[in-house]
Amino acid sequence: MHNYGIKVAAPDDLGGARVVMLDALYRDFGTGYVPQWHEDVIDLEGHYLTPKRHTLLVAVDQEGVVAATAALDSRGPRQPEWLVERYPSGETAQLRRVYVSPEHRRRGLARAMVAELLEFARADGGYRSIYLHAYRHSPGALDLWRTLGKVVWEDEDGTVHFEII
Repeated sequence: MHNYGIKVAAPDDLGGARVVMLDALYRDFGTGYVPQWHEDVIDLEGHYLTPKRHTLLVAVDQEGVVAATAALDSRGPRQPEWLVERYPSGETAQLRRVYVSPEHRRRGLARAMVAELLEFARADGGYRSIYLHAYRHSPGALDLWRTLGKVVWEDEDGTVHFEII
């Protein structure tokens, strides 16, 4: 990892974090902002900074620009029902918004940030599992997640669901 600082996001970091996230939604996923899926991106403070069991990390480059984001919250998956039951909200730490701007990729940022999120989840003491979903076409994501967890289910829409072990 080259000359980046990883920290818990402060209110002053939220604009830069939102830029990284929205860029990923438009560039990498091609969905753009979809309110029912991405409401947390607009209200980062309410979703990640205010709740004690949630957090948002940012990686900042030497110029102070947010280069990457990674978040954790206590909301389990929304569907299908069997997955909701396996990873219930309140008992599940869900990794979210692990995005690295294209010019900062392949430098270990995502892995380093996820390691900090996993420590945060373990320190909480109330989570019994760690879950995430990723998309098959997301640059570099599946390679990272396969080294950290196991595939629980791959759906027909290209979403791969993982449990981190």
